[in-house]
Amino acid sequence: MKAVVRDSYGTADVLRVADVERPTPKSGEVLVQVETAGLDRGAWHLMTGKPYLLRLVFGVRRPKDPVLGRELAGRVVEVGDGVTTFVRGDEVFGIGEGAFAEYAVARADKLVLKPAGLGFTHAAVVGISGLTALQALRDAGRVQAGQKVLITGASGGVGTFAVQLAKAFGAEVTGTASTAKLALVQQLGADHVLDYTHEDFADGTRQYDLIIDLAGNPTLRRLRRALTKTGTAVIAGGEGGGPIAGGTDRQLRARLLSPFVRQRLTSLLSRENAADLAVLRELIEAGQVVPSIDSVVGLTEVPQALVDLESGLVSGKIAVAVA
Repeated sequence: MKAVVRDSYGTADVLRVADVERPTPKSGEVLVQVETAGLDRGAWHLMTGKPYLLRLVFGVRRPKDPVLGRELAGRVVEVGDGVTTFVRGDEVFGIGEGAFAEYAVARADKLVLKPAGLGFTHAAVVGISGLTALQALRDAGRVQAGQKVLITGASGGVGTFAVQLAKAFGAEVTGTASTAKLALVQQLGADHVLDYTHEDFADGTRQYDLIIDLAGNPTLRRLRRALTKTGTAVIAGGEGGGPIAGGTDRQLRARLLSPFVRQRLTSLLSRENAADLAVLRELIEAGQVVPSIDSVVGLTEVPQALVDLESGLVSGKIAVAVA
């Protein structure tokens, strides 16, 4: 099968399209014929191998799995032992391994049936980004109807889901984005938008009950300045922090500080599960969430797409057409 592979960590130059052996599902897994894959920020981290802590899981010297990509949508073509939730021919979406390929294996408990009326292209970009947004708001953030919620990086892959989900939960939503991307954030349903190139969300003029921090690297002091006295900040993204730990050091510092202040400072470790994918499917089918697609690329264009993502040129998600 055709797949986007790399033999070492590095820049987009390490990627190439090659013929590799088609994977075989193990017990509890299914084999999916991939129609479309989603490109998320994690793909860039797994390409570069940074922060280095990732390598303890995905391969210290070189990647354990040469094929990139995890978000996907497609058709089940083979079912492993013990799988009773899917049969051959089911149209599914969710999270697999090696999704930038014609076939990918996925655990059955990380897939659900594709939303009715939603094409593979839009379904493919939901898995990781949608789950991150949902769990940041509902679980880590404990969002409530009527709250004032700030979402930094609202035009990004996770941010575009977070804006819509926060509105679905009944919040008053403010989103930050660059000048060129403000219109998109408004179209997603944000009540207010801030152009971060000209406005500072932490200038003291506004306070929020909940901040979902997805972009940049704001200090904990700045986040606290923008919160109400008992508000919550969820650090679910952002870069920086050095090559070893990346943004995780800021997340750790937030958790260490939280017990000593009235505000709640926390972080998110997303959980990949079918139950929450089913929640997202219901919201999509109800028209409350619509995946935002920046562009659709082919397998050979994945390296450039990752460069564009890192450069901040992407609004919403990039879908990778495989079939």
